Amino acid sequence: MKVLLFLAKGFETMEASVFVDIMGWAGIEVVTCALQKTITSTFGVSVNPDILLNDVCIDDYDALAIPGGFEEYGFYDDAFSEQAVSLIKEFNDCGKMIGTICVAALALGNSGILKGKRATTYHLNNGHRQKQLAKYGAIVVNEPVVRTDNIITSYCPQTGPEVAFMLLEELVGTEIMLETKIAMGF
Repeated sequence: MKVLLFLAKGFETMEASVFVDIMGWAGIEVVTCALQKTITSTFGVSVNPDILLNDVCIDDYDALAIPGGFEEYGFYDDAFSEQAVSLIKEFNDCGKMIGTICVAALALGNSGILKGKRATTYHLNNGHRQKQLAKYGAIVVNEPVVRTDNIITSYCPQTGPEVAFMLLEELVGTEIMLETKIAMGF
């Protein structure tokens, strides 16, 4: 079983790491991908992804995970790119799970897959990002984590573990998810 972790420029390191750690504790391989050979996070951590986005074969993965990031560090440049839109649509068209944290939901909105669906995103700053998500046709719900069909969205970095555990549960079942949670001290 494999999860593809898409790292857009300016991604939040903590939001990416929850997917790596939680899936890793459960024995699920996480493969990182990005548009460039080296990608820099919001707070200056450089990462060399395992694979470039253009080389991804959707059939090799069971789920897609996308951490959020900061606009001022270029997050939306990558997250809204044609390649990212295509990746998101392909995972959705195949009915595969997609888990996002914070503003990564905006990448889903931009791709068109949230039209008429319940979703959430960053809720602070007078709900600026939630209003942006609504413009993509999403039914915005002001809750920490929202699951609609095969899509999980959440509204801030604090929700990262919950999103990762929900994704894990969908992939391996409740029993293994709970065993992993206990082993990790949650």
